Amino acid sequence: MDKGKIAVLIAGLTLCAMQPCYGAPAYGTKLPDKSELFIGGQTHRIFDRDLEDGHGEMSSVQHFLFLSYGLTDWFSLDLKGGAGDIEQQPERGSEISYPAFVGGGYGFRFRIYDHQKAKAVFGFQHISIHPYSIKIGDTKHKAVLDDWQFSILGSYDVGGWTPYMGMKWSRTDYIHWVDTVRDRKRSDLGKSIGVIAGMDIPLNKKIWINVEGQFLDVLATAISLNFHF
Repeated sequence: MDKGKIAVLIAGLTLCAMQPCYGAPAYGTKLPDKSELFIGGQTHRIFDRDLEDGHGEMSSVQHFLFLSYGLTDWFSLDLKGGAGDIEQQPERGSEISYPAFVGGGYGFRFRIYDHQKAKAVFGFQHISIHPYSIKIGDTKHKAVLDDWQFSILGSYDVGGWTPYMGMKWSRTDYIHWVDTVRDRKRSDLGKSIGVIAGMDIPLNKKIWINVEGQFLDVLATAISLNFHF
């Protein structure tokens, strides 16, 4: 990478780190061809996801190893596994912090347009986080985060870089047990439609960085390092 690309990358990552985010990453428009494999590592952080009906907010930090496998030249399966935590802040009362434990996700993408340097992709992604349970006094608290996202993205290659934009619908639920009583607290459905913008930045022919942001309904970011096999 030349100095100009490095400067842009550092500036972009700095901006990402300063912004609140939520919504499952959409991966972009780069898909493996049939029988090809992409693997990598991804960090996803959620700040202040609003919950409906006055249930407050939740946040989460998640780290994954992931793979994308080309079932055909236009359809890929996406899988990930790792760990994440949950913090939930009710409108009244103290924040509850659940230490990081197992998490994972799955999804798919298929290419709906491909002509020269232009591409369009539809995708679905789901993430589930299962942190450690905690006790507050004599009461046991258990939590699960469920995150769904549908997206449609378009990209155009520019000088080896691949910027992309699109629309998405997302929902994130906080499933909460107090002892044995279970309650699903949904995210604010009035804030589910947004815009995605991102970029694939090549390091060489087989390795690239993906940086992604989400806007309008939220300010969201994700970053991953990817390898092509």
